[in-house]
Amino acid sequence: MGTLCSAAFLLMMALKNRMRRLVLISPAFFLLLVALLPGCRAPEERLYTFGIFQITDAPTLNEARRGFIQALKDGGLGDGVDIRLMERTAGGDTTEAQQIAHQYVEEKTDMIVALSTQCLQAAIIAAPKVPVVFTSVANPYLLGVGRSAENHVRNITGVASTGPIKQILGFIREALPGAKRIGTLWTPAELNSEYYLRLLQEGAAELGFEVISQPVANSNEVLLSGQMLLNRKIDAIFPISDNTINAAFETLGRLAQENGVPLFGGFPLFARLGACAAMGWDFYEMGYRTGEIALRIKNGEDPGRIPIQTMSRVRLHLNLQAAERQGVIFSPQIRERADDVIKADGSRDPAEAGR
Repeated sequence: MGTLCSAAFLLMMALKNRMRRLVLISPAFFLLLVALLPGCRAPEERLYTFGIFQITDAPTLNEARRGFIQALKDGGLGDGVDIRLMERTAGGDTTEAQQIAHQYVEEKTDMIVALSTQCLQAAIIAAPKVPVVFTSVANPYLLGVGRSAENHVRNITGVASTGPIKQILGFIREALPGAKRIGTLWTPAELNSEYYLRLLQEGAAELGFEVISQPVANSNEVLLSGQMLLNRKIDAIFPISDNTINAAFETLGRLAQENGVPLFGGFPLFARLGACAAMGWDFYEMGYRTGEIALRIKNGEDPGRIPIQTMSRVRLHLNLQAAERQGVIFSPQIRERADDVIKADGSRDPAEAGR
């Protein structure tokens, strides 16, 4: 079309010059010009493209994605106007995550955004030359991303999500002074889950807890594995916060309620899904910080010179309704420290949270 447009333009110029000399133009020639000119528009400008993908539809990852996109909006970038956002989910399938990463490279995506350890693993293999920003990755260094926050692979940076496991265990000890056996679920197929299990076992030993662990292969096994834990006479459930289990956390909430067993979560919003208390990072905030890093890279900054970041503010959410059904009574001191409280009637009361 570009060649035809150029030809049409030249013909129009010739027509203009000849009209000055009163040279007649045939009707067929004139109609040809009329047909060509409407299609002669400037080519559309290609938008900078972000390829976002996550391993599952887990609430933690959804919150991180929401925060990431909001940071781009706050930075003045609108989808379809200033940038193009592509969003895909692997459905818990590592092979699918690898395929998505390769597709993004083939589609010449300008930046790949990996939400989860599995997606970062896929991006490392598929996109050695494309800027990669990650979030919701427990320990990126186990994947070979680098040796430290400053010394890392040149095209990769992001926000690590290493959870405050020992701090959560300390809270469980404070809330349940007599507890001895902590039941947990974990996913052997997830490298981050194995890492968290090790941290849990180390922290529990220091605080006098015995950890009873039950592996799961997929989200559909969470209910059965949770029931198996209950049969082992545990005092509380604190599942590993991995992508498989997070996607089915609400199932554990119902199980804990039906059996009167305290359930604790490693993601604040899990208090809305049945945990009597949930403690950890705000994944929306984590995603937002990741979006700010992505903005810096889009504006020309070298990802290799941007240190890998970590979270610092631990948030505590309480669900007094769930606590009552699970046989837990939180002290006034704990309730005052909380960032958010769901009251016994199910309503939220931020004022009671000491804020």
